Amino acid sequence: MTDLVDRLADLTAHRDRDVLDASLVSALCELLAPTSVAVHRCVGDENHQRWLTRARMAAGDVAAAADAGWADIDQLPPLDDRPAWRDCLRSQTPLSLEGSPATALFPLATDTGTVGVLELRTERALALADFRSVSSILRLYRNFEGLLDYSERDTLTGLLNRKTFDDAFLKLALPPAGAASAEGERRDLAVPATHYLGVIDIDHFKRVNDNFGHLIGDEVLLLLSRVMRGTFRNHDRLYRFGGEEFVVLMRCADDASAAIAFERLRTNVAQYAFPQVGHITVSVGYTAVNGRDTPSRAFERADRAVYFAKEHGRDQVRSHSALVATGLLEGEHQTGGVELF
Repeated sequence: MTDLVDRLADLTAHRDRDVLDASLVSALCELLAPTSVAVHRCVGDENHQRWLTRARMAAGDVAAAADAGWADIDQLPPLDDRPAWRDCLRSQTPLSLEGSPATALFPLATDTGTVGVLELRTERALALADFRSVSSILRLYRNFEGLLDYSERDTLTGLLNRKTFDDAFLKLALPPAGAASAEGERRDLAVPATHYLGVIDIDHFKRVNDNFGHLIGDEVLLLLSRVMRGTFRNHDRLYRFGGEEFVVLMRCADDASAAIAFERLRTNVAQYAFPQVGHITVSVGYTAVNGRDTPSRAFERADRAVYFAKEHGRDQVRSHSALVATGLLEGEHQTGGVELF
């Protein structure tokens, strides 16, 4: 019982979602000494679901490995390629598979639904007491994820909130924790190293609130967040900063690739029919993130680009570096090292 309490304390000691799955598999390795344990998350939209291994440990490993969070989703295993995992996910009930080693699958549930599968391989089938212990740990895991969601998510849209932005931004300089797939091979996919920050602002949003009321305005914000999720990749980080302002942190090969992604969002929003309101547009400004950047410094550049877009016709995407290169904006303003948020 003492070991179990210690492992649960370790599991809930972190306030970092990226560490939570690694802590879960580490705790189960210490408690049950399995052949291997892994957390597999279902990612992608409804018609293009894939498996991303968030954490995996085998006997003798000193740390958990994982698929790179920035991996190309098309190179991840499709949902139907792992039928046992798929069945556990969809049935939302644990499954026991005979074999050597024996395999137990547990659905990973959050307050918003079942999002993945815990795979536990052992030399012999799990004893009933161990089965119950794992189920209890997963209930705690669900509750803790719910607390993280409550503290990290915007309550209206479900996107990340502003207070999580700084931590995520500062992690951009860190190398990925691991890139081992579910079968143990690495997925080094020649991933580029450049990150981009985009600021998205709804054009004339005050008119929406004035003409249709704040409830309809909130519906526009919620639907826009869904368009954003459908436009960007599963590993791109999407934020609502408040009001009609949204932020994206994403990894791209170059400025042209970032422009294509943001232009795709602008087009998708312009073509979407919002109930009662009809069509709206967005203005977007973006910038590359460099190694000297603070969160406020990079945000200021993108914000200046989106301000330029709004002052020059709206419904457009503007690159800060391109505006500076053509003389339409002055070079970067210095903020004196003072963080703005």
